[in-house]
Amino acid sequence: MTIRHPLLDRAAKRAFDVAVALLCLILLSPLFALVALAIWSVDGGSPFYRHARLGRGGRGFGCLKFRSMRTDGDEVLARHLALSPTARAEWARARKLKRDPRVTPIGHLLRKSSLDELPQLLNVLRGDMSLVGPRPIVEAEVERYGEVAGAYFAVRPGLTGAWQISGRSDTTYAERVRLDRHYVESRSFAGDLLIIVRTIPAVFLIKGSY
Repeated sequence: MTIRHPLLDRAAKRAFDVAVALLCLILLSPLFALVALAIWSVDGGSPFYRHARLGRGGRGFGCLKFRSMRTDGDEVLARHLALSPTARAEWARARKLKRDPRVTPIGHLLRKSSLDELPQLLNVLRGDMSLVGPRPIVEAEVERYGEVAGAYFAVRPGLTGAWQISGRSDTTYAERVRLDRHYVESRSFAGDLLIIVRTIPAVFLIKGSY
């Protein structure tokens, strides 16, 4: 019989997160610099974007990404949704657009390769996120989780997770919620390692990303 101790489990997961995130940041620092320079060269804007998300316990934090959108992205999106009923329906259904007018050409490449999410390694170091967990959500998405919201808020959101290795944007939002709930209820260190390993081919195959 194996007896799990929640506090020890959380401590081990946190130690693993910090060690791996720090190592990745050191090894990938040249790539960080190249991507940041490429984004800056397009319009002179900041290479980074901070988006308000909710983490463990419902606490808000700034989720970091390489900027993939135009600097006037909010205005561009508002105009696009106002003019296109189809886009409004797609946005209401998934909070994403397959043809997002805000995304720059280099931003499209960053999203396809998932390189835009690399700065979240800094969120992992700060304790906002974990390497593995549910994808971080915005406040407007809480109602879509319904009774499952408690499970989401029980853990740190992850840089990768069950959703990323299960089709990402090819899945429905309801399926994403189901995957998050299943992860929280069955999470283990071995399960986290398996998700990390399966994330590598999912990224290289660019499955379900846009």
